[in-house]
Amino acid sequence: MIKAAVLGATGYAGIELVRLLTTHPEVQIQVLGSKSFAGQKISDVYQNLRHILELECTELDLDAVAKCDVAFTALPHGASKSVIPSLLDRGLKVIDLSGDYRYDDPAVYEAWYGEPHSSPELLAESVYGLCELHREQIKTARLIGNPGCYTTCSILGAAPLLAHKLADTKNIIVDAKSGVTGAGRGLGLAYHFCECTENTKAYKIATHRHTSEIEQELSHIAGEPLMLSFTPHLIPQKRGILATIYMNLTKPCTTEEVAALYKDYYKDEFFIRVKDAGELPETKHVAGSNFVDIGVCVDRRLNRAVIVSAIDNIVKGAAGQAIQNMNLLFGLDEKTGLAAAGFYL
Repeated sequence: MIKAAVLGATGYAGIELVRLLTTHPEVQIQVLGSKSFAGQKISDVYQNLRHILELECTELDLDAVAKCDVAFTALPHGASKSVIPSLLDRGLKVIDLSGDYRYDDPAVYEAWYGEPHSSPELLAESVYGLCELHREQIKTARLIGNPGCYTTCSILGAAPLLAHKLADTKNIIVDAKSGVTGAGRGLGLAYHFCECTENTKAYKIATHRHTSEIEQELSHIAGEPLMLSFTPHLIPQKRGILATIYMNLTKPCTTEEVAALYKDYYKDEFFIRVKDAGELPETKHVAGSNFVDIGVCVDRRLNRAVIVSAIDNIVKGAAGQAIQNMNLLFGLDEKTGLAAAGFYL
């Protein structure tokens, strides 16, 4: 059995990770780290876990964590990078759900996060944990930078056209909408029920941190540096991200041709479901699952592809993706513990 520690276990991404790990046939949760709820059983904090997991949450204890095989760090941005070097020194594999180890260049991290990186040398060995793109590197890594939710949805939606040089690398637009769990469990006026319900709003236009992640990975795929316009929106639902991606085509194509290209590109990817031409994804179809649904449409008047991509922001966008990475790290079938259908209702 893989012995696992979840640090930051009581945030939304952390508790979703705990929920999924409790049904994983090859994992035993040994440590639940939580500063806010130390001394309380996880089943008292989240009562859906009663009779399933009664483990007590604890303050960070590196010696206790060192007895595990893998540590999932679901800590706030900035906090992870102060803990992870010590975990690596103790021989653990680490899957970090913050943004601290997702970047190739520490200068990019510092520009978007507004603070110096305390262990930039580790960025040289950390692997960006988007399994569909970096599978072989992930298998031999000891540190994974688990991708963000908006980035997963956007990168996978745009990748095939860029890989086949069918999209212009200029003027790419990503318009994405996320459920409120994407903001985390912390309290804030903007996320109160009365502020969110029956309301949709854009935020952090041209400044959202995930822009830099999307640009980094799509630049690798395109083989040249690119910049794009990314606009996130908050929508009144708990789970889900829907990204609509606009890409100018380099030659005329039909919707059927682009759909066929996407189906071929992702033909071996269990968790990516490409819709037939004329069909588009909905967040309802992926909520609670590790699946990515992608639909395509070509606007023939403008010679522009419109790609629609949907994920569950705290499963494929966080916890499920982290488990997918763990499965690869430990030589398990990538689908282990993740193959369930979404909630739908």
